[in-house]
Amino acid sequence: MTAEDRVRCSDAEREEAVRALQNAAAQGRLTLAETDERTAAVYSARYRDQLRGALAELPAPESRRERAPAGWMPVLVMSGRQLLSDLALLAGSAGVPANRRRRVVLAALTAAGLLFVVLLAVHGIAGEGHELERH
Repeated sequence: MTAEDRVRCSDAEREEAVRALQNAAAQGRLTLAETDERTAAVYSARYRDQLRGALAELPAPESRRERAPAGWMPVLVMSGRQLLSDLALLAGSAGVPANRRRRVVLAALTAAGLLFVVLLAVHGIAGEGHELERH
């Protein structure tokens, strides 16, 4: 046992270990009973070597670079790509034959979206949520 092992673990390290256990359970590497037992051991751990014991026989967690990005950015990127794809389809340059009904529906949805954004801007809902005030 090294001096690093006898360092007290933090709450953040415990939470990271619990996430690793939950991921292992989601992947089918642990049963629910094993996950509960190991989670209890993680929350009662005082030292880092006790955390490693609870994570024994599990693959090492993937590095932060390999994880999917968190937050709204992936959603915004995906929405932007979908919008560009829909606009290309609407313009007829997507290489996919689009019938008249599809074009009408896409045009109506695009117009409704733009109207919604304009209404949010005019009424100030996107900002403070108050009506325009006179000074």
